Amino acid sequence: MTEEPGEGGALRRPQDHRLNVLMVTPRYLPEIGGVERHVHEVATRMARSSEASVTVLTTVRDGSGASADRDGEVEIRRVVAHPRGRDWMFAPEIATVIAEGGWDVVHVQSYHTFVAPIAMAAAARRRIPYLLTFHGGGHSQPMRNRARRAQRALLRPLLTRAATLVALAPFEIETYSAELRIPAQRFALIPNGVDLPPPAWALGGRAPAAHPLIASVGRLERYKGHHRVIAAFAHVLDAEPGARLWVAGAGPYEAELRRLAADLGIAAAVEISAVSADDRAEMARRLAEVDLVVLLSDYETHPIAALEAISLGRPLLVASGSGLGELAQRGLARAIEVDMPPQAVAEAILRELRDPLVRAPFSLPTWDECAAALLERYRRAAGGRR
Repeated sequence: MTEEPGEGGALRRPQDHRLNVLMVTPRYLPEIGGVERHVHEVATRMARSSEASVTVLTTVRDGSGASADRDGEVEIRRVVAHPRGRDWMFAPEIATVIAEGGWDVVHVQSYHTFVAPIAMAAAARRRIPYLLTFHGGGHSQPMRNRARRAQRALLRPLLTRAATLVALAPFEIETYSAELRIPAQRFALIPNGVDLPPPAWALGGRAPAAHPLIASVGRLERYKGHHRVIAAFAHVLDAEPGARLWVAGAGPYEAELRRLAADLGIAAAVEISAVSADDRAEMARRLAEVDLVVLLSDYETHPIAALEAISLGRPLLVASGSGLGELAQRGLARAIEVDMPPQAVAEAILRELRDPLVRAPFSLPTWDECAAALLERYRRAAGGRR
């Protein structure tokens, strides 16, 4: 294979030697979530390059049937998942698409549903190299959270055959390597990136607001902890009567959150709304106006919402466990125990509003870096086969 000089003297493959990449994910845009955002960011960047032709294979659960569309230069194929309306995502057609696609590499995104074993087994049968990114995450049903370790154990025979196991945060490598008895060298640390451009007015610093604005960002699921922030905000209002809370997201827990705010008598001070997933400028504008971002999820791996808040210089208060706690250990956020009573959470919020953490100089990963690191792993995986 010959290579041609690209911009800046870098080598690139000719168009007819682009990697034919299939990314398999349970959900994709316009559904909102961290995995959906991750796949969109890396897939569209790869497809715009001379390196790869990218197809995203995902599922539909609403009974609308299989379909195909595009996200820029990325082909999106949607196959039917069963049972309808549930998040088990049993989609046998995934195996058919993998068998018939002529893929150089298959990248499976997240392991929590039937999508992962179907995709990995199909790739293994066709001897197509495959990668898996864990996207640890949590679930609003406690039983599903308790089943995570058993899921990983059942997947171990397929995980051991993966070309690379991709972790978003260091603790995943330590945890999964020991638990699954897979050498740490089989894992690659490739964290999420950040792409929010700060509004022009925010670059020179923002003037103090008359009343603080607090945000709790993420898909509206119980495990995301928005209810904890709302409960604490009722006490924040005792000290800051003009404060406002923005619960930024959409999802099945919205009605419960609205009911909680109404029961606490604070609905007028609580906004629950989502910014369109493709309107990054509006998300940057809204987030730059916030005085404090509070993320009290039961579990996060490498939360994009937290990275975006940090990139815009917003103070960040997080739960002490999982990937959120790692951000605090790096000096990028302050952490509290997730099960603290609402009054104690309110006191921590007020402390952070009045005396926010001063961060030491730091750098955050970019989506370009994330996409480039994955492409390098694809080249290694596909090299021997091609």
